[in-house]
Order: sequence, then structure tokens, then C-alpha cells
Amino acid sequence: MTRVEEICKRLKTSIGEPKTELGYFSDYMFLVAVVLSAQTTDVQVNKVTADLFAVHKTPDDILKLGTEGLAAKICSVGLYKSKAKHIIELSRMLKSKFNSKVPNSQEDLESLPGVGRKTANVVLNTLFGAPVIAVDTHVLRLSERLGFSAAGDPLKTESDLEKIIPAEYKKDVSNLLVLHGRYVCKAKKPECGRCVLADLCEYEHSGIKS
Repeated sequence: MTRVEEICKRLKTSIGEPKTELGYFSDYMFLVAVVLSAQTTDVQVNKVTADLFAVHKTPDDILKLGTEGLAAKICSVGLYKSKAKHIIELSRMLKSKFNSKVPNSQEDLESLPGVGRKTANVVLNTLFGAPVIAVDTHVLRLSERLGFSAAGDPLKTESDLEKIIPAEYKKDVSNLLVLHGRYVCKAKKPECGRCVLADLCEYEHSGIKS
């Protein structure tokens, strides 16, 4: 077993069933939640969407709010004004071009306002089970610490991960790294003492911490 395989295996054993922590009840709600999650914690997004989605469940519902109305309801998340504009625009486009359904292709998803490659990959992976790798700040950080990639760039890191992650783990690896990064391998104070990867981690043995 290679080092990368062992790391993936340990994370899967430790975490179990890796799933998004964003709350949602439909494909559309999930897309909106992912757009809202940029530079905002899932906990905060869930607080906002719990109230928002209790009443406004569809693209039509959101469009009725208008940009200012939506902005007022999501004002506790980062970049809320631009996110409100993007969500209104993507809702309009979903309705006119995709029959109000979330598309299941990379190209179509990235054609939506406010949806970049990472968001598209999260949607493809979570909603459609695609074995694609979404690189957020956690995945980027852990990829560097574990020696998976030194690119320091999301797109290049994604490419590096695609080459080394075993096929059986590609569907889960993003969530595995996100959850491990969120609760153990934290940005400022990684809890290396309880990390299941400590003996395999380049960061743990590099002297970087000291």
C-alpha cells in the first residue's frame, strides 16, 4: 500500500461516511448554500439558510425577493451583497435555461453566475456522485502539509490530487480532507497529538511548527 493510499484509508476509517455539513433539502437549496459558503463557515451558512429556505424554496421564490430583499436575509454571511446578486442571476438563469433544475455538467454549472470550478465540483460530487475533487482552503492546506501538492494554487492542486489519489477514494477525498482540516489539522493550531496521520505527515516532522 502506498503512503497516499494509507492516508486515505486512515481518514476514511477515522471519519467514516464523509458528507457535507451544509444543510439542504433540494438540489437548488444546496447550490445556493454552496455559493453562500465562500469565505463563510458552514455553521453560519446553515443559520442563514434555515430561515431563508423555510419560506423561499425555489428559484421563483428567491426571484420574488429581488437582490435587495435577498441581501437583507443573508447579510450575516461574508460578501453578502455580491452573493445576493449572483444568486438572483443564477436563479433567473436556472429558470430560463435549465427548467429550474441544477445542471449536472461542469460546463453548465460554471456558466451560472457566482459558480466557479470549486463550487461546481462540490455540486457535482455531492448531488451527482461524481468522483471530482473540490479544492477549498482546507484541501489546499492539507495537500501542502501532507506533501500531496506544493502548487499553492487550487487548480494546480486539483490536478496534482487527480494524479495521486486512488480511484476508490476520489469521490470522498475532498470531504475527508475538509473534515480533517476543520476539526484536527486546523490552520493555526493543528492538533497533531490526536491526528491519525501524524506518523505520515510531512508537516508534523518538518520543524515548521516550531
